[in-house]
Amino acid sequence: MTDRLDAKDLFFARTDLDEGKTETIVADALKDCEDGELFLEYRQTESFSFDDGRLRSASFGTNQGFGLRAVAGESTGYAHASELSEDAIRRASDAVQAVKAGHSGTLAEAPPGTNRTLYPDDSPLNAVEFGAKVKLLEDIDAYARDADERVRQVSASLFGEWQAVEIIRADGKRVRDVRPLVRLNVGIVVGDGDRQESGSHGVGGRLGYLDHIEPENWRAQVDEALRQAVVNLDSVPAPAGEMDVVLGPGWPGILLHEAIGHGLEGDFNRKQTSAFAGLMGERVASDGVTVVDDGTLDGRRGSLTVDDEGTPSEYTVLIEDGILKGYMQDRLNARLMGMAPTGNGRRQSHAHMPMPRMTNTYMLAGDRDPREIIAGVANGIYAVNFGGGQVDITSGKFVFTCTEAYRIENGTIGAPVKGATLIGNGPDALTRVKAVGNDLQLDTGIGTCGKNGQGVPVGVGQPTLHLAGLTVGGTAA
Repeated sequence: MTDRLDAKDLFFARTDLDEGKTETIVADALKDCEDGELFLEYRQTESFSFDDGRLRSASFGTNQGFGLRAVAGESTGYAHASELSEDAIRRASDAVQAVKAGHSGTLAEAPPGTNRTLYPDDSPLNAVEFGAKVKLLEDIDAYARDADERVRQVSASLFGEWQAVEIIRADGKRVRDVRPLVRLNVGIVVGDGDRQESGSHGVGGRLGYLDHIEPENWRAQVDEALRQAVVNLDSVPAPAGEMDVVLGPGWPGILLHEAIGHGLEGDFNRKQTSAFAGLMGERVASDGVTVVDDGTLDGRRGSLTVDDEGTPSEYTVLIEDGILKGYMQDRLNARLMGMAPTGNGRRQSHAHMPMPRMTNTYMLAGDRDPREIIAGVANGIYAVNFGGGQVDITSGKFVFTCTEAYRIENGTIGAPVKGATLIGNGPDALTRVKAVGNDLQLDTGIGTCGKNGQGVPVGVGQPTLHLAGLTVGGTAA
């Protein structure tokens, strides 16, 4: 385990790197470029997996390295290595300079500084001993099995990460950030005769383990996973056809994230491959629909003090009262589109180039009571939790699987249904919003977003939402 260190200790005091020489290499590599940086990273991770009454795996790893990027016009040169040495950075410099052959540009202004801190800088991996982490998973297993005799399987996992980054620009300006991240997940299978159903729940964020060790906190995750499993045990085949859909608050915002959020990232719009391309200032959603991306929330899983280019994260309004107001931007796409960066330049690690990515993306609350929304639906589905889904960014078409959903008949929530899928088009779905609830919730901190082979932690959220005339795929005969 690492001691309490800051990024400077990791990248210079404890390596052979010389600060002055490193800055000179970066300046030479990026001469005549519009942008670029040296991204230094040190990361520690650990994970525990508990299943079928015993610890299945426990792993701990460290990863370090750098990525050097040179941006000339619309072209990018990128080189990375896991070796933190002057020789390795010089070799990377030689490689990325090929992108600027014959090019003469002016270096873009550096990102503004910030004194804001959204999360603690100490490592969550050190706060709790190994034995206490294993005991937590054992207690979860025992509690779940004692709670209901129908429990047949319990799985639990614990993940922790501590990442330190330093970003060095050609003008010598430097930004450091130290990012903790933890996650606890619980999965439960219950059975009645030959039938088995499952439920799962998790919690996490940019915080330490101590919150999860408290019994009232981890028991809440077990209780929710068990509740879902028991509900599904009583589910009936889902109906199929076009009908009204009411999305519950919180995690159902994953549909908003996938079907709409990606289409509002700058690169897709610059390349005209998004269904929202060219629609700035136009109506793209029903009245009352306001969607934001907010990387400034304290301790949230998708939050960042600064993004992976050094830009402070922001509260970015994407859609305001149905009107398209903005895109999520990194530095490259913002410059090429004549817009300002929004603190959304993110990368999975030093081995990846940054690109526009979401942080915490959610729809703001409206003024409708959720009970009134449901009471106004004669025939439909109430979707509370989602599993996997597929989205085509260019067309906006999506398919999402409901892991917890219920029939709505004559304004009343009825039987739980199994096998429901929601099928539609993101931009079209925004125009089908008939009511927005006053009960905004954010997810519990478990989301990971994939794009171009890179995964980053994100947050989602929304209030109760009524969509009219959505296609539901079902399993009812």
